[in-house]
Amino acid sequence: MNVLHFINAFFSDSAHWHGYDGIPTRVVEHIRYSLEALALAAVIGLPIGLVTGHYGRGGNTLAMTATAARALPTFGLLVLVVTWLGFGLGPVMIPLVVLAVPPILVTTYEAVRSVDPSSVDAARGTGMQESRILFTVELPAALPLILSGLRSAAIQIVSTATIAAYVGLGGLGRYIIDGLYQRDYEKVVGGATLVAVMALVTLGVFWAIARLTVSPGVRRAV
Repeated sequence: MNVLHFINAFFSDSAHWHGYDGIPTRVVEHIRYSLEALALAAVIGLPIGLVTGHYGRGGNTLAMTATAARALPTFGLLVLVVTWLGFGLGPVMIPLVVLAVPPILVTTYEAVRSVDPSSVDAARGTGMQESRILFTVELPAALPLILSGLRSAAIQIVSTATIAAYVGLGGLGRYIIDGLYQRDYEKVVGGATLVAVMALVTLGVFWAIARLTVSPGVRRAV
């Protein structure tokens, strides 16, 4: 039986569209986990990246920290945190946030540093405060790259949030974990397909956000 047959069988089974284990329920759970992890990572990564990028300090430290964080195995970190803190959503958020902070942090730093220095110097020459320079001059110009960092983090989170199923939570990982345990490969392939589709939808959402928030002049310059 090929993959397409498994996909067709999974999505054509009406039992997969209803109840606590139905596709709508699992999709909503997966989106909730992903949005919470992305929000936490953004709260940590964006301010640090903006401030360090504006002042041009700490770049080497950020790079080393990001490299170290990316080297951490997400599943291994999940097991360690669960052993320490017990089961629940909190232990799942920690490895997801650790995974997502580096691309947000490093990309935001590089985005702000790449803004044309002449426009920043001109703003300083008019007596503009540093905070205003950051938010009215640098941030609009850096926004496309900042969004690319958020997009990269979001896709990584969506693809990795399946680990929530390992500690008894829901989400699309439930199909993959339960399917492997039950040797129900129709369910495994269906769950993996849903995760892939959600990653593609995430790409589309960030494309739409960029179209709505980035000025046409900045888009043409990128």
